[in-house]
Amino acid sequence: MAERRRGAALETALLDAAWDELADHGYARFTVDAVVKRAGTSPPVLYRRWSDRDELVRAAIAHTLRKHVLDVPDTGSLREDVLSLMREINATRLPLVTAVSAYLADYHQQTGTNPGDLADPSATGRKEAVDALFDRAAGRGEISPEHLTDRIKALPFDLLRHEFLTTFAPAPDHVLEEIVDTILLPLVR
Repeated sequence: MAERRRGAALETALLDAAWDELADHGYARFTVDAVVKRAGTSPPVLYRRWSDRDELVRAAIAHTLRKHVLDVPDTGSLREDVLSLMREINATRLPLVTAVSAYLADYHQQTGTNPGDLADPSATGRKEAVDALFDRAAGRGEISPEHLTDRIKALPFDLLRHEFLTTFAPAPDHVLEEIVDTILLPLVR
């Protein structure tokens, strides 16, 4: 007999099952029944945690993004830190970014939301990671902290995501360097 899961283990199993359902069937065919079947549990167990399908979808996305937070490089320069992080994202996250966009097109259409509404960067650890990178650069005197805004800190990564979604391919290295050298660095110096 299988061991009964509880607490965090059960929640993780449900969120992983929800993500797998999204990946296999997209939002249009995503059902709570399929998630509970995949997780090997029952609807009441799921509904004690999430009140409806959309809340479960948002939780599954945040859970998946938290699992995929990258280590923040510390090369000693903002340029190299940002480029290192962008190169890692470029090499490893294209499938995740395009999958989230493709799987959730119906979700956005039906709920009137946009991708930014789904996963708060604070909840996924992405904001803290990017803040650490820029805080170190400010501490080294490389940049002027008064120029930093959340939008500027997110800009290189937003532009990389734009590259992914318009080309469905990793960005060439010269594009990453152009984003950092001609767009980001002039804004923060």
